[in-house]
Amino acid sequence: MFKTIFEITKMDCPSEENLIRMKLDAISSIANLDFDIPNRKLTVFHSGETDQIEKSVLDLKLGGKKISTEQTDQTEFKEHANQKKLLWTVLGINFAFFLIEMTTGIFSKSMGLVADSLDMLADSFVYGISLFAVGGTLIKKKRIAKLAGYFQITLAIIGFIEVLRRFFGAEKLPEFSTMIIVSFFALIANGICLYILQKSKSKEEAHMRASMIFTSNDVIINLGVIIAGLLVNWLNSSKPDLIIGTIVFVLVVQGAFRILKLGK
Repeated sequence: MFKTIFEITKMDCPSEENLIRMKLDAISSIANLDFDIPNRKLTVFHSGETDQIEKSVLDLKLGGKKISTEQTDQTEFKEHANQKKLLWTVLGINFAFFLIEMTTGIFSKSMGLVADSLDMLADSFVYGISLFAVGGTLIKKKRIAKLAGYFQITLAIIGFIEVLRRFFGAEKLPEFSTMIIVSFFALIANGICLYILQKSKSKEEAHMRASMIFTSNDVIINLGVIIAGLLVNWLNSSKPDLIIGTIVFVLVVQGAFRILKLGK
């Protein structure tokens, strides 16, 4: 068994990890992949030559470079059952609040809540692509990624159109109290997710640390929607809600393009 270490300079979130996993999925000589996203390192445990593995990594154009190859006696790799259980929990909380925020956002006429719900959905997609496609074929994984990416972009475009319509129209003010209350509970939910991930014994592993970064960003967005709700009431204007909604929609589209890259 050999251990080859790659530096991947453009690997900074689970999207790139999934992209690499799917690219290397068809190489039968690979026994295990160990990702260190914070340090942008990939360790490949494999048999045989590294030529095909190195070529596949370079083809991704993520700034991949082989650092070293050495023999190793390691032949067993620990299971990530507990880690998957935690990620399923986080995915469930994110998807539940996607439904809650989308519903309350529509009824309260708040684009901030609608946009935040799509951000929750985006996180669910990132976790779900890995979890739903475990054991599946490369084609299946790519198909899931494409469907998720296009669906997310479609929702974001509809959101942008609605923001423009409300910006130039005479729309009623969003219900600021609903914005604040729902976002407050979403903030608590993301806080719970962050606590669950930090409590994990595997919290130092790359995938879990990346998940904590995602959840920390969600907390910032929740605070943004709460502040927008306060400004809607103070200024008696829907503009703060439309501004925060636009910002989050941009983040959602960026995430969607990352997901689509997995399907190429």
